[in-house]
Amino acid sequence: MRRDPFAIALLAALAIFAGCAAWSGHVLLLPVALAFPSLWSIAPTRLAAGSVSAGYFLAASRGLPQGVATFYASDLWPGLVLWLVASLSFVAVHTVLWTTVEAKRPLRYLAAAILMAVPPFGITGWAHPVTAAGVLFPGWGWWGLAAMTAGLIGLVTRIWPAAAIALAGFWLWSAATWTAPNLAEGWHGVDLELGASLGRDPGLQRQRDLIATVRSHASGSMPVVVLPESALGYWTPTVDRLWTKALAGTDVTVIAGATLVDAHGYNNLLVAISSKGGRVLYRERMPVPGAMWQPWRSWWGETQGARADFFANPVVDLDGRRLGPLICYEQLIVWPVLQSLLHDPDIIVAVGNGWWTSGTSIVAIQRANAVAWARLFDKPLVISFNT
Repeated sequence: MRRDPFAIALLAALAIFAGCAAWSGHVLLLPVALAFPSLWSIAPTRLAAGSVSAGYFLAASRGLPQGVATFYASDLWPGLVLWLVASLSFVAVHTVLWTTVEAKRPLRYLAAAILMAVPPFGITGWAHPVTAAGVLFPGWGWWGLAAMTAGLIGLVTRIWPAAAIALAGFWLWSAATWTAPNLAEGWHGVDLELGASLGRDPGLQRQRDLIATVRSHASGSMPVVVLPESALGYWTPTVDRLWTKALAGTDVTVIAGATLVDAHGYNNLLVAISSKGGRVLYRERMPVPGAMWQPWRSWWGETQGARADFFANPVVDLDGRRLGPLICYEQLIVWPVLQSLLHDPDIIVAVGNGWWTSGTSIVAIQRANAVAWARLFDKPLVISFNT
C-alpha cells in the first residue's frame, strides 16, 4: 500500500468502522474487531499504524465523553479529555510495537495483545479483539482462547486472507447456531431503572422497596436474587440487620452491590445476605480508573477513592458454589474475566450501575462481553444492571 495520506486515511476509516461495529453492543458483531489486527499489520508506516490504532480505539470507546459528562453533570470537555487520555496506552503500545519486518509482526502483535490484557496497560485495555473468541468458538474454553490467539497471529501475517476466511467460517457457523448462555437454576438477575438515585438514596423506604422487589422475584427452591452494583448504598450493620430480619423465615439469598467506607477510601462490594445474616462476598478488583480509582490522591494525603485489588478474590464461595463475580468496569477489560475463569467458577455473576451511560452503548457492550465470555467457557451467566 502506498505511503500517502489517502492510504493512511483509508486505513483509519476502516479501523473506525471496525471499532464502531464490533463494539455496538450486539454480541454477534464482536468478530468485526478482528479487522483491526489486519489493518494494523498492513499499515505502511508507524504513523499509519498509530492512526489505525487511534481510530479503532476511539470509535470503540465513543460513549465515554457523553457518559463522563452525565456522571459529573458537566459539559463534554472533561469527557473528551479523558477519552483521549484513555486511548494513550492502546495507541502507544500498538504504535511502538509495529514493525516493517514482516517476520517479526506476529510476535510483536502477540506482545501488544498480552500487554493490553494485563496491568498496567490492561487497566484501559477496552475493546480487546480476543473477546470475540466467545462468538467464534463457543464452548471451546481454553482451546477456544488458544484458537483465537492463533487466529489473531494469522491475521498479521502474509496469509491473513486465508486466516480471515477461516475465522469468517467459524463466525457464520456460530451465528447460525447461536444460543444464549445457560441460566443457573434458581438464580434471578434483577434489572432496575432507578437512575442515579440507586445507592444514593439512604432512606428506609428505598430499602423496603428493594426488599419487595427481591420477594417478587424469588421463586423456586433455595432462590438466589442478584441486585445491581451499589443497590444497597453503604454497607453498615444497620442495613445488614434490616435485610436479615426481612429475609427471616425464607430460604432466599440476596447478592447485591454495596459500598464499604473507611478513613482511607472505600471498597466497591458484592454482599450476600440470607436469614442467617449478611457478609462481604466480593471486593471489586478494578474500579473505573479516574472516576472511582484515584490512587494519586494519596500523594496529597487525601482519601484514595475506590480500592483496586488487581488479582484478589477471582472466585468466591456461596453455599458450596464457586462464583466468578464481575462488577461493571471489569466486564470491559480482559484479565479479571480470565483470572476468574482460570479458577473454573460454577456461575458468572455480572452486575453494573449504568445510569450514567444513558444515550450510549456502554451497558450493551458490557452485557455483550459477559455473554461472550460465558459462552466461550459454557458457564451459566446471571446479569443485573441499573439504568
